[in-house]
Amino acid sequence: MPIIKQQAPQISGEDKRQRPRDFDGLTAALNSGDEVIRRWAVRDLAEFPAAGGALAARLKREPNAAVRNAILTALTRLGDKEAVDGLVECLRSEDVALRNAAMEAMKELPAEVAPIMDTLLSDNDPDVRIFAVSILESLRHPRVEVWLKAVIEHDPHVNVCATAADLLSELASEISRTALERLPLRFPEEPYIAFVTDLALKRLNEDRSR
Repeated sequence: MPIIKQQAPQISGEDKRQRPRDFDGLTAALNSGDEVIRRWAVRDLAEFPAAGGALAARLKREPNAAVRNAILTALTRLGDKEAVDGLVECLRSEDVALRNAAMEAMKELPAEVAPIMDTLLSDNDPDVRIFAVSILESLRHPRVEVWLKAVIEHDPHVNVCATAADLLSELASEISRTALERLPLRFPEEPYIAFVTDLALKRLNEDRSR
């Protein structure tokens, strides 16, 4: 009678979760070589208020897109200081996709990001300041225009001011009029500054005439 070989059972992603589900076990699982285990660990860690630091640390070195997205979702859900600090660190990454994802996550945390916005807008790195202005585009916070106005009044870097002025061309109110009028005087050799401030002022004038 022939011997029938039994096939080894396939291990599903759910089966792979049968590991210690406490905080220490889950943080250890973040370093697993199996992306499925890492992804489940991230999802479960979102239930632990103290997980922000571990998740933020993993985010900077996570190579798998699905796991990275899960971490970003978890950090947004946690929204504590460690989570926000981790997202801020990603703004300095050379990985463009990671930077953009971090910015999108920060846009979902207006109350948590607002207290550090002044710090971001005064960062020594002009790229970080540009990213901070980009976050303001969708931050849904009442101080957005105030922050942008301060940028075009004081920031020494033309690209930072251009990014802020471009956004102000869509949402500026009379609060920003004087700052917009003075901006081309700060950068008289920059045609784009002249263009975007003219656009913003035209929109303000149209709004006033209605």
